[in-house]
This record gives sequence, C-alpha cells and structure tokens, in this order.
Amino acid sequence: MKTSNSKSAPAPQLGDQLCFALYSTSLAMNKLYRKLLKNMGITYSQYLVLMVLWEQDEQTVNDIGDRLILDSATLTPLLKRMEAQELITRVRSAEDERQVIISLTKAGNDLRKQAAALPTSVLCAAECSADEARDLKQEILALRAALMKNA
Repeated sequence: MKTSNSKSAPAPQLGDQLCFALYSTSLAMNKLYRKLLKNMGITYSQYLVLMVLWEQDEQTVNDIGDRLILDSATLTPLLKRMEAQELITRVRSAEDERQVIISLTKAGNDLRKQAAALPTSVLCAAECSADEARDLKQEILALRAALMKNA
C-alpha cells in the first residue's frame, strides 16, 4: 500500500469543488422537476423541448438541438418518444428531406397551460425571489459562456 507523501499537494476536497456544487444542484433541480412534471406525464427533457416549441412551433431537429445544446443522436430518441405520446409530430421538410420539422400537437400545446405554474413552484422550492433567481441565472450563464469558450 502506498502512503501519501506529506510534501505533495493535498488532494482536492469534493465539498470545495465548483463542479460538484453545479452537478449536485443540477441533480436537485431535476428531482424537483420530476416531481412537478409527474402529473403532466412528461420528463424534464421533454419539458425543455416543449418550451422551445411553445416559443416557436415548427422547428427543425437541429434548431431544437442548438437551443438545448443537445446533439441529434441524443435528441432523436427523445423526439420519437414524444411523438409516440402524441405531443409532437415529426415530418420531413419538403425543401430538404434531410431535415425533420418538429411541430406541436394539440396535446403538446395544451400542456402549456399546466406548465404556466411551474416557474412559481420552482421559485418557492428554491426559496428565493424572482430578482435573486434572475441574478443567479445571469451568473450561471456567464460561467457557462466562459467554460464553453475554454472547453
């Protein structure tokens, strides 16, 4: 068994790491959304796709992937499940058959009304005000931009 050398640098401590704070917070957020979305019958990933389509319906798989920072290999199986649930339709573009256009169904659009209460529920669970959440989000977005620039 190898013993540690007292002259070597101390090992990183899990609780001191920004990466673990972000990772574990993401897990907690997903757990909260799992609970909130259960009655809607959708997953968090499906909710994200729906939000993109609620902002603008009839988008390509690539456009949705760009917004969600997901590649098509990850997104396609998710979209197929959503189509099976009759939340979306997938149709090949008439102009370019390589592109698939994703559109909301009536059921997918109707979930928008139920989802309207989610942001307030998340703020309550986070125990923060809308202003605090906005400021925190801006800091996280700046961190993401810096990390993506240097990744």
